[in-house]
Amino acid sequence: MKHPTELLPEPLPSEPLVVLNRWMAESWQRQSQPNPNAMVLATSDPDGRLAARVVLCKEIVPNPGYLVFFTNYLSRKGRQLERNPRAAVVIHWDTLHRQVRIEGSVVKAPAADSDAYFASRPWQSRIGAWASEQSAPISSREALLKAVADTAKRFRIPDPIEPAGEAQTASTGQTDLVIPRPPHWGGYHLWADSVELWVEGEARVHDRARWTRELTPQDDGLFGAGPWTATRLQP
Repeated sequence: MKHPTELLPEPLPSEPLVVLNRWMAESWQRQSQPNPNAMVLATSDPDGRLAARVVLCKEIVPNPGYLVFFTNYLSRKGRQLERNPRAAVVIHWDTLHRQVRIEGSVVKAPAADSDAYFASRPWQSRIGAWASEQSAPISSREALLKAVADTAKRFRIPDPIEPAGEAQTASTGQTDLVIPRPPHWGGYHLWADSVELWVEGEARVHDRARWTRELTPQDDGLFGAGPWTATRLQP
């Protein structure tokens, strides 16, 4: 079966995250799936217990080379990243016949960046971020809905779980509601030290390459990055 997807060039590009940025933009343009920025994020405890879930990649910064995602810092992934600040992600576009694997070190995003993104979210999502102790047990669905309602009351805004008509009427004109970012919620930067790009090929002779580089921790919590080294891999 012949696929129209463009294979990796020869020689390989020097900056793999530039290629990823282009692939992501193409996926958004084609609207080939509802959330083209969805990625599987894998984290682990220091003792090696792994966990994976889907999060949204909110930004790709090719230079100096990191991905951005947001979550609850007290969730299971947040607790794992606190103890073992490394992660791996997979982005797969089935209809584009492409896949990306990235590994690297993870640090919290600057507070100002997290504040700005949180303020851009729908007010209902901001209430949910305050109400949910993500990953923590809760006695019932009713208890969760009560926590949401109590949080909305605390901020003196409509309950986002009200019947659609009532909630829509109550929220009219309130898209600029001031709901501060919870201290337990914010962004992360995944600094890539390994990137693998995969393109489906004919007869399962796929096109595959990996880029690696050295990251050196700096005093400001960021990293100094060495040059990428590229290697083609057998499928």
